[in-house]
Amino acid sequence: MSQHIRDNFKRLLAPRHVAFIGGRSMARALQRCAEGGYLGQMWLVNPQHDSLEGVPCVRSVAELPCGPDAVFIATNRDLTLICVAELAAKGAGGAICYASGFAEIGPQGQALQDQLLQAAGDMALLGPNCYGVLDYLHSCALWPVAHGGKTVEKGVAVLTQSGNFAYNLSMSDRSLPVAYMVSVGNQAQLGIAELMDVLLDEPRVTAIGLHLEGLKNVPGFARAAHKALEKGIPIIALKTGVSQIGAELALSHTSSLAGSDALYDSLFDRLGVIRVSGPVSFVETLKAAACGNLPAGKSLIALACSGGDAGLIADYAERNDLSLPPLDEGQRLELDKVLPSYANLVNPLDFTTAIWGERNALEQMLDSALRTEADAAVLVLDYPSEATGERKECDLLLELYCSALSRHGKTGFVSSAFPELLPASARERLHAHGVAALQGVEDGFAAWGAIAGYQQRRQALLALGESALLPLAPHALEGNGQLLDEWQSKQALQAFGLPTPRGVLTTPSEALDAANTLGYPLALKAVSARLPHKTEAGAVALNLRDAQALSAALEQMRGRIADYAPGVPFDQVLLESMASPPLAELIVGVKRETGFGLALVIGTGGILVELLKDSRSLLLPTTDNAIRGAVLSLRSAPLLQGFRGREAADMDALVAAIRAVADYACENAGQLLELDVNPLLVGAQGTTAVDALIRLGHA
Repeated sequence: MSQHIRDNFKRLLAPRHVAFIGGRSMARALQRCAEGGYLGQMWLVNPQHDSLEGVPCVRSVAELPCGPDAVFIATNRDLTLICVAELAAKGAGGAICYASGFAEIGPQGQALQDQLLQAAGDMALLGPNCYGVLDYLHSCALWPVAHGGKTVEKGVAVLTQSGNFAYNLSMSDRSLPVAYMVSVGNQAQLGIAELMDVLLDEPRVTAIGLHLEGLKNVPGFARAAHKALEKGIPIIALKTGVSQIGAELALSHTSSLAGSDALYDSLFDRLGVIRVSGPVSFVETLKAAACGNLPAGKSLIALACSGGDAGLIADYAERNDLSLPPLDEGQRLELDKVLPSYANLVNPLDFTTAIWGERNALEQMLDSALRTEADAAVLVLDYPSEATGERKECDLLLELYCSALSRHGKTGFVSSAFPELLPASARERLHAHGVAALQGVEDGFAAWGAIAGYQQRRQALLALGESALLPLAPHALEGNGQLLDEWQSKQALQAFGLPTPRGVLTTPSEALDAANTLGYPLALKAVSARLPHKTEAGAVALNLRDAQALSAALEQMRGRIADYAPGVPFDQVLLESMASPPLAELIVGVKRETGFGLALVIGTGGILVELLKDSRSLLLPTTDNAIRGAVLSLRSAPLLQGFRGREAADMDALVAAIRAVADYACENAGQLLELDVNPLLVGAQGTTAVDALIRLGHA
């Protein structure tokens, strides 16, 4: 994004004046903008009418008194192209293109979208095929239909590829403070990455929510997400459109381990992006971050007025890795003076209904409970229906809780057990005090757990350094490429430092002489790019201890290959010294996903690779510490750490071996289609790759 486009985009996000181009629906959009509190100048552009719905019309873009900071274009596809060119010539800041029929319909539409982009020049362009921007910081709705939000002082920015999702979210009864809601459409110019980058410069944006089907610019996204990590702005992502199509079709085991969703997980993990499972958890997690006052850690002092709620707190705290440190002796002595004798003085604290509605007693209880080293506080509270007349006691408790949090310098949240039993009036009161109002104990504690872990995770990721590395985004390669045989693959990887067994490439007729030079015991393998999976073809013989065993293995192998693959000649063999029994076997591979990334896949290998499905993916480039962390996060990691008195693995050697594979992949990113090292034998005194496969493609 050029500096001119960036500056114009900032005009669109804080417009001094706006224009709507279109018919009656745009007249109503302008009126909604005025009713929402927008105070800047507004124009309606329509060449056929003097006024629409009581709104005066300007006949053309050329007749506007200046280039508006922001324009919503709701004309047909062809007129949109004309309007964009006219607005760019007029010096407008940014245009939102509502029309569809561009790249989403195929090559013809893509050609028109390219023309649209060219017409925009240095003007910021959102869309086409999008709903636009709801700007609740400036009360400006560049939006074609009704919406349910309202002006805020600060809040979250939500970016979505679905206009309907944005519309429904604005209508939801969850009191999410939204600063910006942006429907990104086709992302011809401004995409998720560019929007994030500019929104992170707005200090009133406290968190960013992403509703994604996919990313178009992975390196740009990574750059913006690292910027968010440095600023301490959480990113919460709801990723849909998960697909494993194609994973089962690839040649190597690696592709079966790392589908596209695994790569998104890898991307999000390295950048500290919090991934959620659905719309409700999306909103609640954003609410937990919306006040901008994030907890430093995961410990809680928890309050409830019933034993049942205290039990819910205990269960959901544990489920979300939230700790509940015990009350100290001083707290217990103070609480004993204000609470009835039957109160259980523990954390979570059931302060009972004995002091319900009593201001002084509640204040004393809150002061004692909040005098703690816990990172944050939680109050679980459900409001009765308004008809009961009993809401004033709940209002009092919330008032005192917010005041006590402020007095003690604590961050905190409130969660209801049932989502619908925390009414809008209570939520808005809490948010005004910077206290998250979370609905439903299950979603609420999950949301707080995610946000509470963010700060610690953030510092660890910044120290690791991986988030600052821009992921490779490989271009497409034609055809199936060239498969290197095992010898060629090993030679290529050896050049980057991958240890392999001592070996020699020879022919069946010369194998006995070569074996005498190399020494027994030996492994024998047929070498052919047409036998990528040698075990199934009977093309591997292990632990051959003498010449007689080698001769028998050669004859047997010749027959098995002839039966399995009659057209494959048995003319090259690899003899290698037998490796020592390992502590564990790993698979290390590289998966290519065009336009998205090149992923290093590390998993439990050997014959268990398909059975256990135990793997981690790291987008390339990566770091040694990230490789080490991925290895130690495998379920098989205890085998490397002195399991049941066995020796511990040489982790430095293991990391160096995996690093060699990563370095080869980065150096050959332009042509590498796939790579497998399986198994990688991990020992106490080193690591050895006993099989390898590489496929190279052509641009």
